[in-house]
Amino acid sequence: MNNSTITVSTEPEWYRKAVFYEVMVRSFQDTNADGYGDFRGMIEKLDYLQWLGIDAIWLPPFFQSPLRDGGYDIADYRAVLPTYGSMADFDEFLAGAHARGMRVVIDFVINHTSDQHEWFQASRTDPTGPYGDFYVWRDTDTAFSNVRIIFTDTETSNWAYDEARGQYYWHRFFSHQPDLNFENPAVHDAVMDIARFWLEKGVDGFRLDAIPYLYVTEGNTGESEPPTHEFIAKLRAMMDREYPGRMLVAEACQQPQEVVDYFGSPEAPECHMAFNFPVMPHIFYSLRAGTAAGLVSTLRELPETPQGSAWGVFLRNHDELTLEMVTDEQRAQMYEWYSPEPRMKVNVGIRRRLAPLLDNDRAQLDLANALLLSLPGSPFLYYGDEIGMGDDIWLDDRDASRTPMQWTDGANGGFSEAPADALYLPLVSTETFGPHAVNVASQEPNPASILNWTRDMLALRRRMDVFGTGTMTLVEASNDSVLSFVRAPESGRGDTVLCVFSFATEPVAVELAVGSPHVTLLDVVSGAPVGATDDSGTLALELAPRAWHWLVLGP
Repeated sequence: MNNSTITVSTEPEWYRKAVFYEVMVRSFQDTNADGYGDFRGMIEKLDYLQWLGIDAIWLPPFFQSPLRDGGYDIADYRAVLPTYGSMADFDEFLAGAHARGMRVVIDFVINHTSDQHEWFQASRTDPTGPYGDFYVWRDTDTAFSNVRIIFTDTETSNWAYDEARGQYYWHRFFSHQPDLNFENPAVHDAVMDIARFWLEKGVDGFRLDAIPYLYVTEGNTGESEPPTHEFIAKLRAMMDREYPGRMLVAEACQQPQEVVDYFGSPEAPECHMAFNFPVMPHIFYSLRAGTAAGLVSTLRELPETPQGSAWGVFLRNHDELTLEMVTDEQRAQMYEWYSPEPRMKVNVGIRRRLAPLLDNDRAQLDLANALLLSLPGSPFLYYGDEIGMGDDIWLDDRDASRTPMQWTDGANGGFSEAPADALYLPLVSTETFGPHAVNVASQEPNPASILNWTRDMLALRRRMDVFGTGTMTLVEASNDSVLSFVRAPESGRGDTVLCVFSFATEPVAVELAVGSPHVTLLDVVSGAPVGATDDSGTLALELAPRAWHWLVLGP
């Protein structure tokens, strides 16, 4: 691997061209044989991430926590969980990433805390004290009856009773995660102080976890309410003023017209990026339905992002594949296709990794990833997907897809020297996806492996600014199994690329209304000409099953 040292760029809109890589510290590399990954392990694997071609690392919570929700139940925002190492280890990791030209984005979980946080313990035992109003308390559990329950598998109410205080507290997620009271200005100050703490250390941005739910008012849904946007704008203004060049990405699983609101306005900007939840499930729907119609419709209806902002596009992450953004009929069909075992479902989604979802089929995996890398926005990869890791549906909740990284075919997949029964989660043990079949070491020397395919594709994408900052225009296709769009350079200088994806399981002939007559098209990957448009600007192609092409429009 390339160990050359570079420095992180100072480009203000770096996130628009970046490829992000999500990895949980506990899942990557264990260096002290306790069964948990740690920051020393993250430091060891920085060269791997640089070699792969990653621009930014996204770390889910690594703070002090009871770990009842994978660390999203935070007990101390300013402390590293000792299992993962020390604050000095984090600082060394951050410096090492920056030295290799990679940025670090961390989760900012401010909708709720753990019930073990000192704020909550003080709030429940001293209602008139300084933290008495840090959470949402009521004498009854009848308020906010319009608000839906998100974790439908485990929670029957958004209220939980606390014996110590003799009142109910509000929670949008697990009952051990009480929501902070953003009506209290002191909560604003506390959150800003935490943000400054990590920004002073040098982190490059925050993923705003569960950001739509900060405020709840009677008679409303408790999602994307106006004061929530006002707070995000306040946070953004502080960061722009005091820490220019840092970014915010919104996790808002909402309809497109609501998600785009998280970018804010020119007068009151909010997030630099927002995850594109609406598009993601339609990719999986198209792969099974063999038609691109729903995906085309979703892309057509997607609002434009403001100048300087970007979508975060993804296929999988640490959560379930959420199906909130499809119709009831589509959801039922996707459950039938992708979760034949009831244990594969969780909440309103499916708890499986990418490779098992797509039957470990390279044609589908390459198609999905090539589409991901060419959609408008910045791609977010999930650790292990670059080698086609599997999942373990017999683990609880969303741990099915949070198993240890598989580095070698040796003991514990090279993840840890601890006894196997001491690992935080067992490794995947199936014949198809166990470490003996899927690991980094065996794929590195194989140019045809999915690991090297991913690395090559990231390198190719990096050379083409149009994928990071270019515009997208959908192209009419004569066959509804084909999705096609043009990515054109924002500045008018550079390559224009026609992207073509066939979701059909059989060969298809298609005519694409490119619009430019007598233009030769060259395949970006092979460099070979694949045809030319006719007098009307139409391109005729013969596509193999689940084929995809990136085609440069030549002179």
